[in-house]
Order: sequence, then C-alpha cells, then structure tokens
Amino acid sequence: MRFLDDDEELNPIVSAVNLVDVFLVIIAALLIALAQNPLNVFSSDDVTVVKNAGKPNMEVIIKKGKEIKQYKSTGDIGSGEGMRAGVAYKMADGSFVYVPEDDKEGSSATTSNK
Repeated sequence: MRFLDDDEELNPIVSAVNLVDVFLVIIAALLIALAQNPLNVFSSDDVTVVKNAGKPNMEVIIKKGKEIKQYKSTGDIGSGEGMRAGVAYKMADGSFVYVPEDDKEGSSATTSNK
C-alpha cells in the first residue's frame, strides 16, 4: 500500500490525466467548428461560397444537398466560346436598347426596362 501513501504532487499520472482533459476540450471545440462549417457534408443545405471574389484566382463552390461542385476562374475576362450577337445601349430613362449586328430581316431594336 505504499502507492496510496505517495504525495499527489509527485505522481506523474495526475499530470497525464490533466493533459487528457485538455485534449478532450480541444477535440470538442474542433468538432463544434466542423459542424458549423457551411460546406459540412452532413447537412443538406444549399450553399454557394465565393473565394477571392473579383480576383483572377476566384473560385465558386456550390453545394446542393450532398453534391459539391467547384468552379475555378481562368483569369481571362470576357473570354469563352461564342460570337458577338449585337450591342446593348442604356438609355437616359434606364431602359435598354438591343441592336443586333447581323440583322438580315430588317432593322428592328428590342427594348427592355430595368
């Protein structure tokens, strides 16, 4: 029974128990932070996250249900496949006028309000 007579301050097991308690608190805090992450795979919320908005290395992450898609910017503004279809003008009253470029059927303009 000599073990029971030892002083608690000199016992290394007591400090090990305190370390285990500290690590349990840290793990609990990390689990709470993980559960509150908007891209949590366990939630079924629809979330859109934009990283580095407006910069050449911009990324858009879209989560619908359990499916996550990631889109990365190439850094090129206005690039892509397609052709120019016409010109849009904003009028003084706030409406827009669209003028097609290759108008073979006549010269008609399409207008729309804000």
